[in-house]
Amino acid sequence: MCMKTNKLRRRLEEQLKRDNRTITFDQEKEEMRFENSDTKKGVTVTLGGILAKFEGNVEKAAEETMYYVNEALNAFDGSGKKEEKEKRIYPVIRAASFPKEAEEGVPFFYDNHTAETRIYYAVDLGTTYRLIDEKLMTKEKWTAGQIREIARFNLRSLPLEMKQDTVAGNIFYFLNSNDGYDSSRILNDRFLKEMSEKVEGDMTVSVPHGDVLIIGDIRNVTGYDILAQMAMSFFAAGRVPITALSFIYEEGQLEPIFIMAQSRPQKD
Repeated sequence: MCMKTNKLRRRLEEQLKRDNRTITFDQEKEEMRFENSDTKKGVTVTLGGILAKFEGNVEKAAEETMYYVNEALNAFDGSGKKEEKEKRIYPVIRAASFPKEAEEGVPFFYDNHTAETRIYYAVDLGTTYRLIDEKLMTKEKWTAGQIREIARFNLRSLPLEMKQDTVAGNIFYFLNSNDGYDSSRILNDRFLKEMSEKVEGDMTVSVPHGDVLIIGDIRNVTGYDILAQMAMSFFAAGRVPITALSFIYEEGQLEPIFIMAQSRPQKD
């Protein structure tokens, strides 16, 4: 068995393991069987075929398979009902250069956000999520307005615990809960407004990658240089990079800024 097949098998076993599930593997056929332990209903996947479909990319193969298996088993145990799915819809921030359609050519449902970012919408599956496309919207009979409203409502229920650091007289707040929606908190208008009332200097907001949101209370020129270096460092290290640029938050609006060394920023 090739290394990639082994890696995919281990990844699926780790991510899809549940108390009410039975997972078996047929080494000769390179097939995995996932069953609901109560109903004995399940789904079988061929690892070699999945890897071939994604040209050996284990991460993409695992993501696709996890979605497929979860959807199938949820349908068997009744937890895949439309109402349950709606409770798991969230907005996700991506770079403006992110693809507008899935590999199959089906357009994603998205909204423009800033010159640097775009808002996509996803159904959370626990260990991963599926971006909502037009095919899924048609299947679930969701309208654009419904998705936006549900996603914003669910977003407001996510925790907002932040860590604080002071550097050269400037205060930086970091939100890094690793729930997959850290950068999405930039869409929580109430949260940003509350932070703006707390900030004494210039308020900046940064989403260098999907798993972090940084709010800056910039009180001197040095703070902008620190912010630029910080955002670039996070951007380079992120699993899902978004933008190395930061935003000035003023009167409820976000404006991308270019930070010039030893000077105040210039708006894009």
